[in-house]
Amino acid sequence: MQKDKRNGIRDKRGMRPQRIPQLGYYLIFTDTKETERNYFEGFKNTIPDSLSGKLVISVFDNFKTKDLIEKIEEKAALHPQYCQKWIVFDRDEVTNFDQIIKQAGSQGIHVGWSNPCIESWFHAYFGKMPHCDTSVQCCDQFSAAYKKATRREYDKAEKNIYNYLVRYGDEKNAIEIAKQKLQQHKRENKNAPSKQIPSSTIALLIEEIQAKIPKPNMLDP
Repeated sequence: MQKDKRNGIRDKRGMRPQRIPQLGYYLIFTDTKETERNYFEGFKNTIPDSLSGKLVISVFDNFKTKDLIEKIEEKAALHPQYCQKWIVFDRDEVTNFDQIIKQAGSQGIHVGWSNPCIESWFHAYFGKMPHCDTSVQCCDQFSAAYKKATRREYDKAEKNIYNYLVRYGDEKNAIEIAKQKLQQHKRENKNAPSKQIPSSTIALLIEEIQAKIPKPNMLDP
């Protein structure tokens, strides 16, 4: 046993039992350094203190898109098996977009993908998801809508992006718009995510977590 300890091997019988978050543990990996991370960190910060330890969200960023699956599996291996794994990325210019999504699903990893970019999802906060073929066009259209609603210039590095979206937009309506788009694409037999423009599954993650957060009048005093 002494040799095992010197080699960094712990006796599992002596390990403390892990406390399972009652409402879920979400592990989120993204391939960007700022936009997606800032959005999810902002969302995370709205979770009431009363749910601390009951609903856990951990965000990790700036990985290469092709490495997201490998990296999140490595991290998940260090955590209890109850964590829910999500990778978040845009189609943008990812050539194997559909393949990554399919592989992730086969390994039990959820995907918060946006096509062509996350700004498609952001735009839904302001009432619509307009068609746009490229990320540049998508960002331009969203920037105009964002400025009109907030009177601020859009910056992809904006740390308070989530706060501005919910303050000047409507998250509940945004979720419904995004879900309707997904259903529309299915009806049109556009089954490959790369063909579903515009679209985003981030709404499904936000909806799932929001459903676990009690409304203000339901929180314990």
